[in-house]
Amino acid sequence: MIDNPFYSHEFHGDYDLISIGRLDLEEGGSIADCRLAVATFGTLNEAKDNAILVTTWYSGTHQIFRDVYIGPDHALDPDRYFIVVIDQIGSGLSTSPHNAPDEISMSQFPAVRIGDDVVAQERLLREHFGIETLQLVVGGSMGAQQTYEWAVRFPDKVLRAAPIAGTAQNTPHDQLFAKALMEAITSDPGFADGEYKSNADVAAGLTRHAGIWAVMGFSTEFWKQEGWRALEFESKEAFMAGFLEPYFTVMDPNDLLCMAWKWQHGDVTRHTDGDLAAALGRITATTFVMPINEDMFFPVRDHEAEQQHIAGSELRVIDDILGHLGLFGVAPSFMPQIDQHLTELLARKA
Repeated sequence: MIDNPFYSHEFHGDYDLISIGRLDLEEGGSIADCRLAVATFGTLNEAKDNAILVTTWYSGTHQIFRDVYIGPDHALDPDRYFIVVIDQIGSGLSTSPHNAPDEISMSQFPAVRIGDDVVAQERLLREHFGIETLQLVVGGSMGAQQTYEWAVRFPDKVLRAAPIAGTAQNTPHDQLFAKALMEAITSDPGFADGEYKSNADVAAGLTRHAGIWAVMGFSTEFWKQEGWRALEFESKEAFMAGFLEPYFTVMDPNDLLCMAWKWQHGDVTRHTDGDLAAALGRITATTFVMPINEDMFFPVRDHEAEQQHIAGSELRVIDDILGHLGLFGVAPSFMPQIDQHLTELLARKA
């Protein structure tokens, strides 16, 4: 266990750390005391049937949803719904390699799957809040992977689903992308086989990791149109040094690796002996599949191929030149599109 002040209330605001007890993992092993960081918005009604679950993406926490997606002027309106954002295992706030007990900390942290996250989340919602049914499950990127897992694994509990910029079954291209991200970190001598003393020891690897995100996280159009100027940077180099690199270099390398492994292995066909149509055919939720048109590694065509297997679903394409990292809601046109689609989805009879 090592100290990293980035993973604190100072940087992430209010959240509760809730224990769900022992979590046995799909790949073997267990987390004896699995703790999940949870931020809630709004009030759970007496019937406990106004809950929305928001799932988090790689490197992200509840903070981005609090700041960008949730509010009375958004579809995720805390005046109407009880909105629960659960930070995934490995996020740095929930149980993660850097903050785990010594017997499973750092390089000893067990492999965790998307399915483990969803099992943990279901248990927390049911045992801590008494929530049995969700009006909506929504998440972007790795949050979309969790959304699909929820809808496939617990179809009776999910009335509506909105996977944004993420697929139910990870593609070979995506697996290679995540592998490159992981190797950028592990190839740094300071990584020390996962037993570094501080994230600062792995600064070079984390900087290379940020550089890969610059290539794939943003679209070619973002760079051609110098989208960084809207963020008040004078050059692409200044944008890298002032935004993207500092974003990642404060994070814990093992935590990122934990999430990247989950991302690589995201696949709902585990439940159906490799049959994607059968897995997605289990979904009974009213579903809007929401790709970003300029996404470099979750392209529209991959979303569409999966969406066709989900009965009654719709493909709702988000227009954003930022590409995948449009998820941060930087472009002024991004959230109005998200809000429009989610408002329509929540108005649909489920």
